[in-house]
Amino acid sequence: MGNTTHESTAADVRTAIAAERRELADLLDGLSAAQWDAPTLCAGWRVREVAAHMTMGFRYSIPTMAWELVKARGSLNRMTDRCARKDAAAHSAEELTASLRDNASHPWKPPVGGFEAALGHDVIHGLDITVALGLDRRVPEDRLRILLKSIDSRTLKFFGADLDGIELRAGDLDWSFGTGTPLSGRAQDLLLLAYGRKLPRGRLHGEQCERFHAA
Repeated sequence: MGNTTHESTAADVRTAIAAERRELADLLDGLSAAQWDAPTLCAGWRVREVAAHMTMGFRYSIPTMAWELVKARGSLNRMTDRCARKDAAAHSAEELTASLRDNASHPWKPPVGGFEAALGHDVIHGLDITVALGLDRRVPEDRLRILLKSIDSRTLKFFGADLDGIELRAGDLDWSFGTGTPLSGRAQDLLLLAYGRKLPRGRLHGEQCERFHAA
C-alpha cells in the first residue's frame, strides 16, 4: 500500500488544478509546430489531440456530452477519441492553449472521483505530452502526493494497469505501492504506470522494467 502523511483539503486540490493548467498552458505555448504533431503516450493521439481532450470539459455542455456518448453507442473511449480528433482539427494550437489557461479555475471534474480525479486528468495528460517529447518537466511534489495517495485497486482496474507481483518504489520521495518484485523510478513515472501507461526505456529500474516499456 502507498504511504504518505500529507493531507489535502478540497481548496488545496482546486489550487493545484489551477496551477497545473496554467503551467501546462505555458509549456504548450513554447512547443513548435512539429511538437504539436508529435505522438504522445496516449496511443494514436498527437499533442494536439491530448490538448483537445484536456479542454473538452470546458467546451461541451452536459447535454452535448450526453449526445456525443449516444452517438458513440455508449462507449466513453469511443466518444472521447472521436471528440479529441474532431476538436484537434477544428481548433488551432493557440486556441487550445488559451482554453486551458482561461479555464484554470473551471469547476469541471470527471463523473467519478471529484476534484482529485480532475487533477489526475490534467497531471497524467500533461505527462503524456512531456514524457513522450522528452521534456524534463517535474510535477510539483504536493500535486504528486495528492494523486499517489489516491491510487488503489479501482484506479488500476479503471485504467487497465497490470501491476500484479510488482512493488512500485519511488526514488525521489517516500512512497511505495504494492507487493512483489521492486520496480523503481521517479514518482511521476510510477504514477503513469498506475494509470496504465507504458514508458520509454531508461526511466524505470528493476528486473521487471521491460514489462512496462513502450513498444
